[in-house]
Amino acid sequence: MATRSKQKALDRQAKADTRPCATAKFVRISPFKVRIVLDIIRGKSVTEALAILENTPKAASEPLIKLVNSAAANGENNQNLARNDMYIAECFANEGPTLKRIQAVSKGRAYRINKRTSHITVILDTVKA
Repeated sequence: MATRSKQKALDRQAKADTRPCATAKFVRISPFKVRIVLDIIRGKSVTEALAILENTPKAASEPLIKLVNSAAANGENNQNLARNDMYIAECFANEGPTLKRIQAVSKGRAYRINKRTSHITVILDTVKA
């Protein structure tokens, strides 16, 4: 039996990050490829990051556009923040489960194909005036 469960819950809630964020899980793009695009938009304002993503010819741009829009909508609707005041404070891509496939090759052998997935997180923050 857990003791002090109410106190622990209150402590966890007090330490929780209040910044608007959005997470996309099981995206079928390798995290190595996603991190290249994330490095470009890290620290930029939301409108500037969206403009960069729309003009970046990478496969990771499309899910990242949706993710940044979702995080901005979370900040506007849940915390009453202005879209123009928000910037991308943190963004990272962790590795999700790998789909393991096999390709047949000559002499009865088989080569392994790893189809990697990503868990992408974008955390916004407001500009301190």
